[in-house]
Amino acid sequence: MRPEVWETYGPADLSAVPVFAGGFINFGYWQAVDLERPLSQEDRIRSERDLYRQVLDAAGPAGGRAVEIGCGLGLGCALALDEYGPAEVTGVDIHPQQLGRAREANALLLEARPPRLRFVLGAAESLPLGDAEFDCLYSVEAAQHFPDLPAFAREAARVLRPGGRVAVASFFSVEGASAPAERLAGLLDSFASGLDIARPVSRLDEALTEAGFTGVRTTSIGPQVWPGWDRWLARLWEPGTWPRNFHAAWEQRLLDYYLVTATRP
Repeated sequence: MRPEVWETYGPADLSAVPVFAGGFINFGYWQAVDLERPLSQEDRIRSERDLYRQVLDAAGPAGGRAVEIGCGLGLGCALALDEYGPAEVTGVDIHPQQLGRAREANALLLEARPPRLRFVLGAAESLPLGDAEFDCLYSVEAAQHFPDLPAFAREAARVLRPGGRVAVASFFSVEGASAPAERLAGLLDSFASGLDIARPVSRLDEALTEAGFTGVRTTSIGPQVWPGWDRWLARLWEPGTWPRNFHAAWEQRLLDYYLVTATRP
């Protein structure tokens, strides 16, 4: 595990930062929220849950076995179980402290019989899961940390059954942007520190195709993410401070938020 990831999701506990109200560690999908009025914590939680719904709608876990890569506190796993009816959900995370928090947050679901939820320690590039074990694999705002996208794509192909779906939501540099790594590092501390990795979304498209996936589709959902996220950040951060520069990077066509889907033949 890279040290930046260890610190951010372990001792620093990003899930406890006020800006991530609700316990989901994501920027949110704000389409259903009125951004012209003051935002509430309820609005923020809705945006976080709605981002998961966008991904789960694309992944299609109903009735099958689902796995989330980079599950964090496991609240997305719980949402999937509650709203999408999979037979079982497995949450995978690279950080043992995050998994400890996930088990605590979802204690009642873990105790249910028959069991429908489990958490497993593992990296996206080397999943401790069986071949053809799952009907869908999804990941929400974790792929920006994956150091090896081709290895992740190969593992996704391995653990999915034929016909299985993969759905990944995360932020990537915009295709064709000039010197994106250097410019993003100049704007955003998370890129400067190495926590987030600057890569065009085509790297993930290509990795999925090379791993044997078909029907690879990339959709920008930036207009539903960045303005709302920036409005929420404005409650705590002044213009020009680095978290507000996510919106600036989007406006400069350096960074965007994407939903990438594909099918295992």
